[in-house]
Amino acid sequence: MQTTQSKFTNHHLQLEEKYGAHDYHPLPVVLAKGEGVFLWDVDNKKYYDFLSAYSAVNQGHCHPKIIKSLKDQAETLTLTSRAFHNNKLGEYLKFTTEYFGFESLLPMNTGAEGVETAIKIARKWGHTIKGIPEGQAQIVVCDNNFHGRTTTIISFSSDPGSKDYFGPHTEGFIHIPYNNPDALAEVLENNSNIAGFLFEPIQGEAGVYTPDDDFVSKVRTLCTKYNVLLIADEIQTGVGRTGSLLAVCGNCSCEEHCERQNATYVRPDILILGKALSGGVFPVSAVLSDRVIMDVIQPGQHGSTFGGNPLGTTVAVKALSVIREEKLIQNARHLGNIFRTEMNAYIEKSKIVTLVRGRGLLNAIVINDSEESETAWNICLKLRDNGLLAKPTHGNIIRFAPPLVMTESQLRECIEIILTTLKEFEP
Repeated sequence: MQTTQSKFTNHHLQLEEKYGAHDYHPLPVVLAKGEGVFLWDVDNKKYYDFLSAYSAVNQGHCHPKIIKSLKDQAETLTLTSRAFHNNKLGEYLKFTTEYFGFESLLPMNTGAEGVETAIKIARKWGHTIKGIPEGQAQIVVCDNNFHGRTTTIISFSSDPGSKDYFGPHTEGFIHIPYNNPDALAEVLENNSNIAGFLFEPIQGEAGVYTPDDDFVSKVRTLCTKYNVLLIADEIQTGVGRTGSLLAVCGNCSCEEHCERQNATYVRPDILILGKALSGGVFPVSAVLSDRVIMDVIQPGQHGSTFGGNPLGTTVAVKALSVIREEKLIQNARHLGNIFRTEMNAYIEKSKIVTLVRGRGLLNAIVINDSEESETAWNICLKLRDNGLLAKPTHGNIIRFAPPLVMTESQLRECIEIILTTLKEFEP
């Protein structure tokens, strides 16, 4: 689908094409401003954001409270490294561990760093606590996972584009099908060298693939039985996105955020957070666990110059506070139910959309075409023209994940844009 682009848009696209690495295939729109659920391009055209920077801006673009915390701290102290203490890190550690119900936190910057950190912790725990012979600790992962793009992580990716020609690959990972506790049970029963099971409660990049309701509780039981660490990657699904504080909360209906006594809550041994942990304002990630696990890491064995910096920690505390104060978890749950109800009503008579799936405000529709087709891409181009930004994944799937500050009236306007656009592609 060809669309006319302004000279301003073309100027920026050409600069990226000429001087940048070609490691992404973005939708051809050049954004210059964001506020709440809206984005504006260089021509001042206004859009609804239905991707939220891959769920990093759950609190909305440039949330005034978060931006104020950033500005105030930036004028005071931004970075000390971990060579010295600073007066913000301890407050952040206490606030965040209590917020998520863990005893300790290791601060990092990006999601991939968080996953790498969790892998190191799990392996050392396996060697020093569980008693796995050194160098033999293995981690079970799921097919079609997405945990980042660093060398170790792509070694256990299922995506050829992520791993081909980037070898030699890191060993020590065992693949099982996603949403298959029986496969995990078989691996754990036949291998005593398993240190951890790393999984996404909902596979976002795979197309918002939502597992069976009892999947997480079943793998929790298995990991406990075989003394294996349950490692939840909630970088994309955490911090309210799915209508619960964490996606491992399942479909809980708590009014504040997931209560620890709630029967649907499954507590991982290691929790990985990023993205919306800072409201998309500053790179902040975190790995949380209890002391018996975290204390295997000693000085000099892991860390980051920027991890735990005063600027990032201040922003993260405010970003988490906004989630709670503005009841964004409950809003995501409510609006997500509306979105899926409306989409399912449309699908009953649609020939272009076969399925909607998701939880909270993390949803996707499956387009009735092959992964190799350009139909989903063309739909997203038309959505852009109609004032809404979304992006395909896996060729024929379109992910819809607006900021959690969206109102019901705004959501219904967006649903109308989406349905009007889809009808243009009906055969």
